[in-house]
Amino acid sequence: MSMPQISPLAGEPIERADAERLAGVLKALADPARLRLLSLIQSAPEGEACVCDLTAPLGLSQPTVSHHLRILTEAGLLEREKRGVWAYYRLVPSAIATIADLLTPPRKRATKKAAR
Repeated sequence: MSMPQISPLAGEPIERADAERLAGVLKALADPARLRLLSLIQSAPEGEACVCDLTAPLGLSQPTVSHHLRILTEAGLLEREKRGVWAYYRLVPSAIATIADLLTPPRKRATKKAAR
């Protein structure tokens, strides 16, 4: 799923297709288990994790964790790499940054960039 190019806060109406894409990504994020998965993967030593590393911390079955990981991957928030019988997941940093920018009003965005 690709990210929309214009923010709903940009001062002009967002196109329907862009709104639908952004809503799809936000819907993928709007689940406590998925937010925890992103956090667990981001904080993993190599910045990546296998399903086998994620089931115990979440207290969910492997099929349930795999389902959540698939949704996050389809939303463009995670990358998946198959190694033997296991799949490893890592965050797509540009996707997270794009969401943050899309949800930050332009004036606040300019202030944040000037402060860097």
